[in-house]
Amino acid sequence: MTEKLVQDACDDPCSGTEADVQDVREKLIGDEAASELADLFKALGDPTRVKLIHALLQSELCVHDLTVVLGMGQSAVSHQLRFLRNLRIVKRRKVGKTVYYSLDDDHVEQIFMQTLQHLKHD
Repeated sequence: MTEKLVQDACDDPCSGTEADVQDVREKLIGDEAASELADLFKALGDPTRVKLIHALLQSELCVHDLTVVLGMGQSAVSHQLRFLRNLRIVKRRKVGKTVYYSLDDDHVEQIFMQTLQHLKHD
């Protein structure tokens, strides 16, 4: 392991890359955007949330239906939905006393499906 670290080390600047480094540095994602992106991936880092997203990818569902689909209690499902809603991954629509959840927009679906496709290509 130590040998690998030494091989990957770079003490001297590589010739001809200073302009590339400066260009990349100027285009580097900002702290706030990086934090938001990390939060999105953190949301996808939990199997329960992944299953929730996958269920909502197929159909708009109420909390009760999601508890049946996932085999979980209402409190646990509601907690995960709140987490996803705060990250704008899911949205809710209220009809009377029933609250229906769906994916917030097409971008969420695209990210999810592209990631799933990436895993299937292995």
